[in-house]
Amino acid sequence: MNTAGLAILVRMGNCLCVKERIKVNGRQYYIRERLGEGGFSMVDLVEDASSHKLYALKRITCHAQTDQKVALAEVEYLKALSHPNIVECIDSDLVGMPDLMGNRTSQVLIVLPYCQRGTLHDELMRRQQSGSHLDEVVVLSMFRRICEAVQCMHSAKPHPLAHRDIKTSNILLKDDLTPLLMDLGSVTRARLEINGSSEAHKLQDEAAERSSMPYRPPELFNVEFFCHVDERTDVWSLGCLLYALCFYKSPFDAVYERGDSVALAVVSGITKFPETHPYSEDIVELIKSILKVNPEERPYVDWIINKVDQLINKSSGAV
Repeated sequence: MNTAGLAILVRMGNCLCVKERIKVNGRQYYIRERLGEGGFSMVDLVEDASSHKLYALKRITCHAQTDQKVALAEVEYLKALSHPNIVECIDSDLVGMPDLMGNRTSQVLIVLPYCQRGTLHDELMRRQQSGSHLDEVVVLSMFRRICEAVQCMHSAKPHPLAHRDIKTSNILLKDDLTPLLMDLGSVTRARLEINGSSEAHKLQDEAAERSSMPYRPPELFNVEFFCHVDERTDVWSLGCLLYALCFYKSPFDAVYERGDSVALAVVSGITKFPETHPYSEDIVELIKSILKVNPEERPYVDWIINKVDQLINKSSGAV
């Protein structure tokens, strides 16, 4: 064997020897590559050491007990909300204990399905580059499935839940474009009675931390001191997501990217549509009917699903 061939074998051997491993509930995985990261979490592509099946491993670093409580709540919501359009929790584990004084952290590990296609955001960015719009029936079908996942949360017992961070990058896509709602770290009780300035500021701060600006509803930018907030916070986000399904991005993404005031744009309720596009007036009117600044004028997700069904039947020629 020549020197070059031997060197290749040595490098291959070294790769096999140093392949990083991680255990979740005693089950061993090899870490293949980093898929994404942000805040206090990261997602890696991992391979089951026994079955060699690929998964996505989400690792949430917790610096305090409050962080750990939120991360463990995400695991519980994933397990409790069983729906074909909500991402499945394959397995989970807690490693270590957080201690601010001792500068120690814990990690909540969540094994999730791996979707090679990536997120809806990835799909829409690819399509924007090629100028390829999704077909209207495909848009409506995908949107309906996402709404069904949200409906599952809004009808949860003993109390309705709200996702509070619905956006294209929180929708995984299977190879056949089946959407999966993910990242339940922002999930909370949907219906809240706000009584006073401290409760209003608390909710506003939580929204600033957990709800992405281009998809955040107007009532969470400036929370009134005495008000009622319900699951229609998610409905606003669904309206932004339907707009993105048609036109690649939220109607407020451009404002955010320019560095202008998203809050002002959202509260003004002015939604601009491209002058030319391949979609019917029906779908434009649906977006407008969802993006109502006053949450009391906003529909519930059940109404949206019924309306989408009507548009699908109309598009397919059904009476």
